[in-house]
Amino acid sequence: MKRRTVAALAALALFGRRVDALEGPPPKVVDAGTFARAIPEGASVAETSEDLARMLADSNGPRDIWLRDRTYRGDFVIARTLALHGTGGTTLEGTGMGTVVTIDAADSTLDDVRVRRSGRRFTVEDSGIKAKAPRVRISHVDVADCLFGIELAPCPGCVLENSRINGPDENDRELRGDGVKLWESHDATVRSCAIEHGRDVVVWYSRRAILDGNVVRHGRYGAHFMYSHDAVVKNSRLEDNVVGIFVMYSARLRVEHDVLAGARGPAGMGIGFKESDGVSVTDTWIVANTTGAYLDRTPRDTSQAVTFDHDVFALNDVALRFLSSEEGLTFTHDDFHQNVEVAEVEGGGDALGTKFEHDHWTDYEGYDLDHDGTGDVRFEVKKLSSELTDAHPSLRFFQGTGALALFDAVARAVPVLSSKTLLVDEHPSMTAERPR
Repeated sequence: MKRRTVAALAALALFGRRVDALEGPPPKVVDAGTFARAIPEGASVAETSEDLARMLADSNGPRDIWLRDRTYRGDFVIARTLALHGTGGTTLEGTGMGTVVTIDAADSTLDDVRVRRSGRRFTVEDSGIKAKAPRVRISHVDVADCLFGIELAPCPGCVLENSRINGPDENDRELRGDGVKLWESHDATVRSCAIEHGRDVVVWYSRRAILDGNVVRHGRYGAHFMYSHDAVVKNSRLEDNVVGIFVMYSARLRVEHDVLAGARGPAGMGIGFKESDGVSVTDTWIVANTTGAYLDRTPRDTSQAVTFDHDVFALNDVALRFLSSEEGLTFTHDDFHQNVEVAEVEGGGDALGTKFEHDHWTDYEGYDLDHDGTGDVRFEVKKLSSELTDAHPSLRFFQGTGALALFDAVARAVPVLSSKTLLVDEHPSMTAERPR
């Protein structure tokens, strides 16, 4: 059992505090992968691998090509606008020397195929599917045994939907390629996809990207944004990754109706921000992570506020971790539910510049005499151990142990001993508001 969990249970046992049940959102099921269907009468059909290669290379060839329930072997290139359709049991198997399907033509479609056996070269990012043209649509594909899954680079206005990407078997995440990669793909959409055992889902240098209704598990970054403004992540579950969402140097990102859970280990975090402005996180579950939310110089411009509203921070080792004393941050109507620690501020600062308003805290021990739903005394987080670790950094080795947990428990029981206030909510809510 982890040290912080032991410390939490010891503190709960010491003061007889109740561990409340937490009913979370239901599991998410996505319609991803191939599906069986018949080839339309009179359609152009590629019967063999050679037929497919010839039809793709023919500039006067059919605009719609259908494939049977069989394996077509080779590395295929779509160099003219067309639609390539499978029938549920269709497999495109690469040579193991490069990318299996390369799409270089705008307005092309690839759907209902399995893609297998890319090369293993990181230098050229061998992929299952690589789209490099505007408005490509990829749907109901199943990608496995490929170094990189699906790469849209660059692919403005492209759509990837209802697809399943399963990364290679390497145990080390660093030896896998990205499950999905968007690079300079403005206005691209990834929706209703299941992505597992990849390295990252990457959105870099891509404006107005939409990630909607996806499930991402067992990777490094569930979603990694860099220099990608006006993006949206919604209705998604990012579970059991090292990091749920991490945002760098990006503005006006919206995170809505998501579940960010199970990011464990020393680097584990549900969501993190570095030097990002105008971000909003609403109606999101941030549960059972080492760190719930990490904030590093966010926002850079305090006039572009970063807001958390109607979120649940539950059962995290640390709900909020600040790199320094941040301003321009607002938390309203959030539920901080039995985290081991509510907040930590690295570098000896505090979170007094952050606004907390009408949040619910399971650590709150105040009262509501007028029954208006708001506590009559403010909620404060004070940590005597923070003063010790600031003054004697070597004592950080004992963070998360029963020793410092007991030290803070005594400080709560005898408040005169504690003088370092980390954060304040002047109007704490007496009841939890769940995501809408």
